[in-house]
Amino acid sequence: MNARATWDIFCRVVDNYGDIGIAWRLARQLVDASCDVRLFVDDLAAFARIEPALDARRARQTIANVDVRRWPDPDEETDVATVVVELLGCGLPSRYLAAMSAQRDSLWIDFEHLSAESWIDGFHGLPSPHPALPLTKHFFYPGFSDRTGGLLIEPDIDGRRAAFIEDATAFDAFHNRFGIPRDEGCKHVSLFAYPNAPVAGLLDAFAADASRRWSVLVPEGVLTEAITRWFGGDAGGTRTRGSLSATTIPFVGQDDYDRLLWICDINFVRGEDSFVRAQIAGRPFVWHIYPQVDAAHLAKLAAFEAIHDVDLQPEVRAAERGLWQAWNDPRAKLAPAVLDWLAVLSRLEAAAEAWRLKLLARRPLVENLIAFAAARRPSP
Repeated sequence: MNARATWDIFCRVVDNYGDIGIAWRLARQLVDASCDVRLFVDDLAAFARIEPALDARRARQTIANVDVRRWPDPDEETDVATVVVELLGCGLPSRYLAAMSAQRDSLWIDFEHLSAESWIDGFHGLPSPHPALPLTKHFFYPGFSDRTGGLLIEPDIDGRRAAFIEDATAFDAFHNRFGIPRDEGCKHVSLFAYPNAPVAGLLDAFAADASRRWSVLVPEGVLTEAITRWFGGDAGGTRTRGSLSATTIPFVGQDDYDRLLWICDINFVRGEDSFVRAQIAGRPFVWHIYPQVDAAHLAKLAAFEAIHDVDLQPEVRAAERGLWQAWNDPRAKLAPAVLDWLAVLSRLEAAAEAWRLKLLARRPLVENLIAFAAARRPSP
């Protein structure tokens, strides 16, 4: 496939930031790999929250060499790309599908959800003929095995991480810009989760810890109300109770979110995008998985635990699984699980660094995706 192949990515924003977070990382990494990319998004206001350079009022603009467009009117957009990416089953405009049918030389990729479940190895790459049109889409599954598409990780991320951590001026400037306390005696924790997370139990455990001090950094958003309620109505700034201080910081863009993960000792993350970013930050993390009907998400959680903790000693594995299970069950008693997890924190720190290096040794998803497209694109 020509190195300057054109790519169209279609994204519907469903859960505010997860969908567009994946789409934006994918678009930028394709551009870095010498592809021409158009990104169609139906909610530019949500997009602007993770990309400060974006103007949500403009239907068309270029950001980071990506041609960003508001989700197209089906009666307007018929200029079809070489490769068409339907993100997370969002569907394509009917007019665009008709143009693809007439042209018949575009590759249609259904870019699916990340999972560690073994079944995706067999589904990755499978074709799916359209029931009414002469079109076939191919499933592309991100994943952790070599039989999947891999993880959405930039090839230069390790160098950027090291440069930031080792640059004292940049490190200090980041703290000052977002009002993050510089207390070297504290353990810093980033807290990003869905609204049903048992936040109060976590804060209770940190506040009662007599052995150390905790600084929890909370991007403004869905957890703001829970934090305010726990502190009894005090809002904004940095609040303190017992061994805990909590600071609400502005919701940051993707690059700054990476830096937030790098400055913290522990990261609570959610969904798919921040979940991957926490792993390559090399810090212990706790995953809040997107809740599904009939607790179907817990199978996905268990599948990741099975590969992530395989090298841990039994007591460390039990502590990690205990906290992850409790964090994903609002009915669970969280405090005992937090204490067990903190008791093995030093060993989790070493394991997190080893896991980071393991992931970075694999071929990045975008390289796999470009090769995937080249092997399947219809002949002109």
